[in-house]
Amino acid sequence: MHSNTLLHPLTLRRAVPADLPEVLSLLADTSEWLHRQGVRQWPRGGFGPERIEPLIEEQVLYVLEGDFGATVATIALDGHADPEFWTPADEPGAALYVHKLAVSRAASGTGLGDALLDWAGASVAAAGLDWLRLDCAKDNARLQQYYRRRGFRHLRTVDLPHRASGALFQRPALLRTGTADDLFRTADLVNA
Repeated sequence: MHSNTLLHPLTLRRAVPADLPEVLSLLADTSEWLHRQGVRQWPRGGFGPERIEPLIEEQVLYVLEGDFGATVATIALDGHADPEFWTPADEPGAALYVHKLAVSRAASGTGLGDALLDWAGASVAAAGLDWLRLDCAKDNARLQQYYRRRGFRHLRTVDLPHRASGALFQRPALLRTGTADDLFRTADLVNA
């Protein structure tokens, strides 16, 4: 049971260029929150537009919006397997990969992260693939535990000195842990 309840409908849709300022703000807020927790998952201050604009152009970045179109969460889902982490033995093409998953602090604890991961897993299955994968900070035990509780299995940790990330996780495409359908509706999306 989640501690907060969402009283208004939310809509998941592909991000468009006009969403860039809100997405950058959400990612910056999340990055700052992580830094206050001692986690160096993302750059302090968030990401520059040069890192997010390509995701919008490729139509792999999604925003979850609530009242008055305010962005309450974001997620990228694509076939990009980071070659520093995922090897040919991992069969990178058998999965879709989650990036830039962030929920606003005001909406944290409402189950939106779970719901977005379930939506991503359903998108993987709809694409005919087997795995939903992600990487996260090597030293963020709390986040790693969060993913484990949501059915992800830790595959290994790749320890590269120039990368904060490197803990690799995957779960079967159709595994559902939340209730995405109860928390948000999807706009007319073509599965990733």
